[in-house]
Amino acid sequence: MRKFYIFFASVLLPVALLAQPKPYNIIIKGGHVIDPKNNINRVMDVAIANGKVAKIATGIDASQASSVVNAEGMYVTPGLIDIHGHVFAGTQPNQMYSNGFSSVMPDGFYQRVGVTTVVDAGGTGWKDFPIFKKNIIDNSQTRVLSFMNIVGSGMRGGPVEQNVDDMDPVKTAEAAMANKEYVVGIKVAHFTSPSFVNVDRGVEAGKIANMPVMIDFGGTKPRLSIRDLFMTHLRPGDIFTHTFGELLDTKEAIVDTGTQKLKPFVLEAQKRGIVFDVGYGGSSFTYSQAIPAAKAGFHPNTISTDLHISSMKGSMKDMLSVMSKFLKLGMDLPSVIKASSWAPAQAIKRTELGHLSEGAIADIAILGMRKGNFGFYDLAGYKMQSNEKLECEMTIKDGRIVYDLNGIVTPLPKR
Repeated sequence: MRKFYIFFASVLLPVALLAQPKPYNIIIKGGHVIDPKNNINRVMDVAIANGKVAKIATGIDASQASSVVNAEGMYVTPGLIDIHGHVFAGTQPNQMYSNGFSSVMPDGFYQRVGVTTVVDAGGTGWKDFPIFKKNIIDNSQTRVLSFMNIVGSGMRGGPVEQNVDDMDPVKTAEAAMANKEYVVGIKVAHFTSPSFVNVDRGVEAGKIANMPVMIDFGGTKPRLSIRDLFMTHLRPGDIFTHTFGELLDTKEAIVDTGTQKLKPFVLEAQKRGIVFDVGYGGSSFTYSQAIPAAKAGFHPNTISTDLHISSMKGSMKDMLSVMSKFLKLGMDLPSVIKASSWAPAQAIKRTELGHLSEGAIADIAILGMRKGNFGFYDLAGYKMQSNEKLECEMTIKDGRIVYDLNGIVTPLPKR
């Protein structure tokens, strides 16, 4: 009988050892890691456990993970953060970006391009934020945050956004603070009266809530001074979006269209701490602004899309297309990745995001650099040719693979 027990134990022991849980859920092998916060820019492995980055090193043993991702020849970066999107999608007619037809559902358009966090830029005001949370935030895999509109009724267009009486700094700030898990700032936009009243009320709300303000500036006749905006009305840390727009009738541009020179106070404002955001959109980016600015050494602090139903069908397309355009404009890849991950995380004061530190949330984008012949054009019809373009191979959100373009994980999940 004793011999039977010894034999039985000798059979079960290897089985028990094989059944031991592996220390990592996923190991990403052989990718070129770019993590601007930690100054990493080289080939390394990344191990993920329990939704967190567990280890970054060379030569991590692949047998220690349940799944292995082959990222050779690819870039491994923090999950991308788009701080200017419109995702308050809904069914209400004539409400534009506030529970209306012009916004997009986040998971369908962001996971496939490496974006793990999107900030809805003012679709909701304090009055309709509960609907936004219930319908969009609570039902999205993508992390959805919000710039709350200074207009209490949100971004519904037309007379709604001109109603100064609905721009209540106290109520907006109170709602923002009550929902600070999701609200990261205040949005000011689409005001057509030649007055700074909307800006000032937005900044007042930002001061009360201790949050940044994102400004979509312009739309007035006569035009208001952007120098006054940067130097007098905004605070360091406030965000100027649509930086490279050229709507000259109603908005002063950062580049003098006569001399093709960047206005000197723009660099001064950037040094002062104003955050310059792309906010590409449908008509808010022109090469006639971006090329002279780049030649003057001016690049955006943050790259964002202003993604909505119309802009994604125009020259903007998606986050990776916008990032690729700025590579062509002279930003190096680590700078483009920083402007699309760590810098926006800092701008919205969510520094738990946008990096691959050990212990950080495992939001990761794995990107390829596709070679070919690509035409990057703007709304005016100007085109720059490029022989490379970023492409998303995989998106990992909270340590879970949510998008895999070419089946680079082993074993492949059953779906």
